[in-house]
Amino acid sequence: MPDVYNWQLGRTMQYAFPEAHPQRQFAAVFNINRCIGCQTCTGACKATWTFSRGQEYMWWNNVESKPYGSYPQHWDIKILQLLDEAHAAAGRTAEWDATQSGAEAPYGVYNGMTISEAGGPNEQALGYLPAEAEWRAPNFYEDTSTKYKGGNLGLSPEGAELPEHQAWFFYLMRICNHCTYPACMAACPRKAIYKRPEDGIVLIDQARCRGYRKCVEQCPYKKSMYRGVTGASEKCVGCYPRVEGSDPLSDGLPMETRCMAVCPGKIRLNGLVDIAEDGTWVENPQHPLYYLVREEKVALPLYPQFGTEPNIYYIPPRWAPRAYLHQMFGPGVDEAIARYRAPSRQLLAVLQLFRTTQTMIFRFEIEEGPLVLETEVNGQPWQMYDDTVIGFDANGDELVRLSVVEPLHERPAERLNSI
Repeated sequence: MPDVYNWQLGRTMQYAFPEAHPQRQFAAVFNINRCIGCQTCTGACKATWTFSRGQEYMWWNNVESKPYGSYPQHWDIKILQLLDEAHAAAGRTAEWDATQSGAEAPYGVYNGMTISEAGGPNEQALGYLPAEAEWRAPNFYEDTSTKYKGGNLGLSPEGAELPEHQAWFFYLMRICNHCTYPACMAACPRKAIYKRPEDGIVLIDQARCRGYRKCVEQCPYKKSMYRGVTGASEKCVGCYPRVEGSDPLSDGLPMETRCMAVCPGKIRLNGLVDIAEDGTWVENPQHPLYYLVREEKVALPLYPQFGTEPNIYYIPPRWAPRAYLHQMFGPGVDEAIARYRAPSRQLLAVLQLFRTTQTMIFRFEIEEGPLVLETEVNGQPWQMYDDTVIGFDANGDELVRLSVVEPLHERPAERLNSI
């Protein structure tokens, strides 16, 4: 296999195809701390893309209640087990060396095997094909109680005795990661899967697909799905008509996806980042996604050790066990949570941009405001300013203007009881 550079792992790795990168990359940040699990995103995606015959159990967007919820059932537990078994068979350990962190390795260096490096002789990547029953519900088992097992974290495929989730849980919202090195694309014997050169969105050519389901088997996130009615696999298309500005509502400007645009919890921020020839993000600290991922490092990739370089990032939950979060988001968890708990003046302003407009934000500016609060966070002094953050579209025109302190609207006296 050719060697490619994965900046999330801080090293080169083996992949089925030589290194090639789009001009821009579709990416997003999801703030787990804000998600209320309402499934509005799931419903919007379903109503837009997967409402036809043969798609009844197909959820391109889903929200799982961790640690037990998963779609398909136990997808992450099974992939992690396969990866552990591969390391044991090779006499290796999957470890991160955080001491080697730097500009080219923001999370340090991953010294374990990725799914493409751990695959068998006839596999492009390590994987498995979920059973039909495992697709039957997007949130099955998350509220099912059986015998408690799984050690000090209480994690096992069998679930737990009541009271379930007595210590912790969180909602994990998931779409296709539109990975830089997609395992689904590497696995397809028909070469029916490709990354769009203009935005890095991963699509399946329905005319070429023959339904071999190798993409379903080897996508570690299980976001390729087989549709028996057509005999072909399907997946999240990144709402590409909206992203490319061809949606009737877009006025020719890139728009956020449907799942992003409807979120009432304001947990999602979607955009396009410029990609350099070596595959890294072009330095642009005034781009909100670049700022959150590369500058503040408050948003992290999901299971970076899989090696696909996913492009959906998560602000990890503050309350979940750190061991669980380290496994899920890598070694940057502690720093990300610390920065989110006591955000810098600039970070607090940028966080206001989430779900404020359907049009993608390409640049932000901050107008400084007065000091409104002085307190302590984790024993350290912290200050809050009523700054104004301004978001600009792809043409450089102003889209949104928001203050850090939300304005207070008082109902007039004559309308106090006007319900």
